Amino acid sequence: MLSAQEKEFMQWWEQNRSREKRLLSQLTIGLPLGLAFGFPILLAVMFRGWYKNMPYVSGSQLTIILIAVLLVIVFYAIFKMRFKWEMNEQRYLELKQKLETEATLEEK
Repeated sequence: MLSAQEKEFMQWWEQNRSREKRLLSQLTIGLPLGLAFGFPILLAVMFRGWYKNMPYVSGSQLTIILIAVLLVIVFYAIFKMRFKWEMNEQRYLELKQKLETEATLEEK
């Protein structure tokens, strides 16, 4: 027997699964978390005066570091949201299988 929370999840996932899978939706939801992950790195590199032993970073190196950190932010955001989508999809399929199994047992 499915709990009320599991039934709510199944209804919600049936309505939102295609919207959650789109790349733009994953970016808009995951980007703030990716920024929270990459922003401290950017601050440490851009404001390097607080750490005296840090080697000098020229302007061209700063540009490359900035691009690399932005790529890490975008990758982290997309990867995290795709992983979350896969976990929700797996949970949905397991609950659906459980519901079908219960229905066949009730018929017997």
